[in-house]
Amino acid sequence: MADPNNTPATGFDFNRPTIVALLYLASFIVGITGIIGLILAYVWQSETRGTWEESHLRFHIRSFWIGLIACVIAGILTLVLIGFLGFLAIGLWILVRTIIALLAAQKRQPIADPATWLW
Repeated sequence: MADPNNTPATGFDFNRPTIVALLYLASFIVGITGIIGLILAYVWQSETRGTWEESHLRFHIRSFWIGLIACVIAGILTLVLIGFLGFLAIGLWILVRTIIALLAAQKRQPIADPATWLW
């Protein structure tokens, strides 16, 4: 019998990683939703042990913290004006990672290497 947690969904599936990814994307407009997504990822992390969702939540958590640290560094570098380019690069990096995770979540596929710094 097929595992219902591993079968591809039809239509748009609002699974946990998708919700976190959508909150991260909404943070480009609203701002605070990225923190809400991070909190949900931490809360749901223990519930998803051993499933395809576990790698997604770890990927999202790492994306948030790496992005935040990079923003702090870019903020410091704005004193020499190069930080503004850093903010643009960080925004694109988070956008690409989030979209890749969102597409994989819709296919219910795990992230191949959630510890990677790229995608």
